[in-house]
Amino acid sequence: MGRLRQILTIAGRNFGRWKRSPQIWLAFGLGFVACFLLSNKVVLFAADHDTVLQLFEPFIWTFGDANSILLISLCLLLLFADLPNLGNEVPLFLVRTTRFCWMAGQIVYLMGATFVFTGFILVSTSLLAGLHAYTANLWSDTAAILGYSTIGESIAVPAFVKVLELTFPYPCTLHIFALTLGYSLVLSALIFFFNLLHNKLGMIAGVVFSGFGFFLTPQIISDWFHFSEYQKRMANILFGWLSPLNHATYYMHNFGYDNLPRLSASYLFFGGAALLIFALSFWRVRSYPFNFTGTER
Repeated sequence: MGRLRQILTIAGRNFGRWKRSPQIWLAFGLGFVACFLLSNKVVLFAADHDTVLQLFEPFIWTFGDANSILLISLCLLLLFADLPNLGNEVPLFLVRTTRFCWMAGQIVYLMGATFVFTGFILVSTSLLAGLHAYTANLWSDTAAILGYSTIGESIAVPAFVKVLELTFPYPCTLHIFALTLGYSLVLSALIFFFNLLHNKLGMIAGVVFSGFGFFLTPQIISDWFHFSEYQKRMANILFGWLSPLNHATYYMHNFGYDNLPRLSASYLFFGGAALLIFALSFWRVRSYPFNFTGTER
């Protein structure tokens, strides 16, 4: 229990920095602005056509799309750019506990902060639905119009028919939240690990990871190489398995009639990747050279 209390104290100290950090406020501010810009099309469409929305539909139609997940996850570059934070309290933590305990505290903080940020995105998009939303676990008329017509495609809202027909808003929201959280957690872990390897290298690793997912999007590859319809279908399946960003995209999963990854496979992918990176972080901390600000003359 003593070790657990120390780990939670270390994680809590990192959260305590938030109220004094412009960087953290900027990350959340940019996240809210991105939510507004991305979900505003759905809300305005409902208002213009005098229809209502299910409370979580702005989140579902916004973050069921790979490009939106990629955009919002880039805010994590700001949120975790300065990890590991080597403030004045760290020497005391290292004297009173071990490097591994300190590392565990950093990881608990990273996981907690990622969950808080993803939850903030969910709450923000739900609030933006405003007076045009209801809470029943049923798809709205707005979703039906967007899904069963070409209007959704014309305004770049990914309301997919198979999502409407095979699930309901609440379980769909939980899956999209979990997929976005998994992708964000792997990205955050990468930023942290590469910062341990070399200061500020984490930002580069985060951008490369995000770019890798973007360029393995089937539509991007198909447009570049002018694939036939058969080749597009094969690319869709192949990159659905290879790209972390596609694993985070809800409609890019097997709903019983294609060879795309199942949701359980994506959860195992993100969980396994995060555990591997955390294990590498524990390995790295054994020889990590702590340089504290203000201690050098």
